[in-house]
Amino acid sequence: MAITEEFKQELKARTDIADVISSYVQLKKAGRNLVGLCPFHNEKSPSFSVSRENGFFHCFGCGAGGDAITFIRKIENLDYADAVKLLADRAGMTIPEDAASDGMGHLKTRIYEANREAARFYHRQLYTPDGKQALEYLRNRALTEKTIIHFGLGYSPRDRFELVNHLKSKGFSNNEIIQANLANQSKRGFPFDRFSDRVMFPIIDLRGNVIAFGGRIMSDIKPKYLNTSDTPVFNKSRSLFALQFAKNKANGQLILVEGYMDVIALHQAGFENAVATLGTSLTSEQAKIIKRYCDEVVICYDADEAGQKATQRAIGILRPTGIKIRILTVPNGKDPDEFIKSYGDQGSARFRMLLEKSGNDTEYRLGKLRMRYNTDISEQKVEFLTKASAMISELENPVEQDVYISKLSHDLEVEKNAIKRLVEKNSRRSYREYKKAEQRQVQAEMSGLNDRLNKEKHFNLRAANAEEAIISLMIYNPDTAIEIAGHLPPETFVTGFNRRIYEVLKKRVENGQEITPSDISDEFSEDEMGRITKMLLSHPRENNPQAASQEYIEVLKEQSQRLTPEQAASADNDTIMEQLRRMKEKKK
Repeated sequence: MAITEEFKQELKARTDIADVISSYVQLKKAGRNLVGLCPFHNEKSPSFSVSRENGFFHCFGCGAGGDAITFIRKIENLDYADAVKLLADRAGMTIPEDAASDGMGHLKTRIYEANREAARFYHRQLYTPDGKQALEYLRNRALTEKTIIHFGLGYSPRDRFELVNHLKSKGFSNNEIIQANLANQSKRGFPFDRFSDRVMFPIIDLRGNVIAFGGRIMSDIKPKYLNTSDTPVFNKSRSLFALQFAKNKANGQLILVEGYMDVIALHQAGFENAVATLGTSLTSEQAKIIKRYCDEVVICYDADEAGQKATQRAIGILRPTGIKIRILTVPNGKDPDEFIKSYGDQGSARFRMLLEKSGNDTEYRLGKLRMRYNTDISEQKVEFLTKASAMISELENPVEQDVYISKLSHDLEVEKNAIKRLVEKNSRRSYREYKKAEQRQVQAEMSGLNDRLNKEKHFNLRAANAEEAIISLMIYNPDTAIEIAGHLPPETFVTGFNRRIYEVLKKRVENGQEITPSDISDEFSEDEMGRITKMLLSHPRENNPQAASQEYIEVLKEQSQRLTPEQAASADNDTIMEQLRRMKEKKK
């Protein structure tokens, strides 16, 4: 999105980063900053800091950081343009037309419009003679007319050109239709409908935009379900079906099921806090989104082997978020939709009983583990208790640990203290492994060994640290930034990543523009903004910025003159002699 400098500065002036973040995170004052629990990873002690003065946030735990726009991008899973629009709406500002119609922003707007028109088209088709079978299918699944309308269900015709022709008649181009993934492109370059002869499920985001579709075939043809592929407005790993409804009914709890029909059946039965993933296993991005809307998740996957594996995987993904997890297993291998229908008018009450009796994830995992052993046999009892103790040692609450130790002791007639000692042994081992891993991580970070963003840092540590200090000096000190930009060419920077940041800063300084995190966030990704705020915190304001800048510049000039191992291997004799001469002069 190309927005004017004036609009950017006004948005910055009207946006208080602390107020924005306070809508999502409970913040407390700590010195000059505000602190809270990071919304992007699970933590018990606050490592998330917000600087109202400097207009940026940073988490010392996971490395997230940036300005208010970056925060909205991460927390709402938006791109830069949509995050700007959200903040502009919040500030009572209107994005200029020339910016809103620019490039990708314009394409996304057109895709939203095409999807909305497609959803209307599919819904109307449901009530045509061609859609009769699809409508009967939905009614046979016990869906009411109110539910069909509420979810905007529809039908995609057999004719593979009906939707394409309809959208083209509404002014949409072939490219827009294909970019929305409403159509595929033939070898001859013609678009044809992606969905054909399927019951259609619109997927809607939290702002009410139709972003994608799921289509279910009514025959035995594979695949049974066909979903929209990722598009400029849709990423299946970051979306959840029916969350736009469920978030308002969550009341601290969401029910996670496997498919569209399970969600719809539960909503119709009064469980409007149900959501589902979109043809994929639960992802860490979806887990973070779920965490924002509830304190507890009830996983209600199918009881078959695939469903149970998916349950175990979902537990592993949800646990790091700190969310409470319960497991609801529908009896007789049925899914929620089948279970509710099998009891007729009593379906809702029966499912609520299952919901109230559902156990937590620890009980579920212990139960699954025990099924693998015959605890009447001593050797298998010992093996089960060894693995169960390791599982219990993962629990952070000592009271919770004691409850499960007592239960195992009673059920298996084993001395409680013996199990407790085994749990403590596992805890000590886990703690030692954690501390070693933590130490390795700190060492790797200090050396730049595992730096994904600046892979050259490890081989140029002194220069990279000087580069980061110069970047921080420029952002903190506008006067010093002008002087540095006038005398330090980008080629002096040794590492490519830091050079790119410097080039952005230098260009803005030369154009008389500001270089706060808010001013440059459109140039960098969320991860890159996190790195920039880390630089600012690692190199606080200098008392004498001019003297400090000269010192860091000298380091860079010296390092930039050195030959890399690759250059040295191919250098001629004169170049090597010149390098030796400079090294001798430096020693003098």
